[in-house]
Amino acid sequence: MSRTDLNDLQAFRSVAIERSFTRAAAQLGVSPSALSQALRALEARLGLRLLTRTTRSVAPTEAGERLLQTLGPAFDQIEAGLAALGDLREKPGGTIRITAAEHPANSILLPALQRLLPEYPDIKVEVEVDNTLLDLAAGRYDAGVRLGEQVAKDMVAVRIGPDIRMAVVGAPSYFAQHPRPKTPQDLTAHNCINIRLPTLGGLYAWEFEKGRREVKARVEGQLVVNTAPLLNKAVLAGLGLAFVFEDQVQEHLDTGQLVRVLADWCPPFSGYHLYYPSRRQPTPAFALLVEALRFRT
Repeated sequence: MSRTDLNDLQAFRSVAIERSFTRAAAQLGVSPSALSQALRALEARLGLRLLTRTTRSVAPTEAGERLLQTLGPAFDQIEAGLAALGDLREKPGGTIRITAAEHPANSILLPALQRLLPEYPDIKVEVEVDNTLLDLAAGRYDAGVRLGEQVAKDMVAVRIGPDIRMAVVGAPSYFAQHPRPKTPQDLTAHNCINIRLPTLGGLYAWEFEKGRREVKARVEGQLVVNTAPLLNKAVLAGLGLAFVFEDQVQEHLDTGQLVRVLADWCPPFSGYHLYYPSRRQPTPAFALLVEALRFRT
């Protein structure tokens, strides 16, 4: 295969992932017009249309998706091999891209990076906060952070956080006008603040467990949000009950700004894990990051 073919395949991969000639061109350091010409030449050589172009968007065709899936592991292996040359350097370095949900990015990733990065100035970490379950290869991520139950079986998973508990909370002003629920079924009589998660495509069902009993409560209320900070502000304002991560509201519980209910229905469950493809060849920088994040009891 010629060098031109490799360059064109890399160009196609960038456009297919970014879904934009402009962003891909900036990433590759070429003009959008030159990139478009390279892609048309590649399509002509293959005799297949790889991209569907409109005035507002670009997306892979079926043939393009198949080619992207083929190229992903190959280019990942090349990039990992090049990064592994860092073994020959005195100091570990390189860029590590991680996708994580909002909660672990703030509570686990950032504290670990505060310890790691000052000690290794040649290591760069790009954290993309996204509450959807993104494909690592398609997004060119080195690793992701998710709850243990969400990690695919073919991935290497490293535990990076303790067990987690959820909490149903409300402001004292809310409970001044409403009785405290004693069972999940009692929530039907309450104004509950819902959160919409892109992974579910709908409103999150509040999950409870007590002994062998499991309950998924579809709650109702006047307010729906899609971010945790907004949810926390709303519940502090007394707009209703919220179902949140315990650590996110512990300070407010300690000060009495929030009141917890149904604690006996919220047992701990498996916490966050760093996950990455089993075929990945860890670079020195990536190995340091894993150790910095690894949960130790």
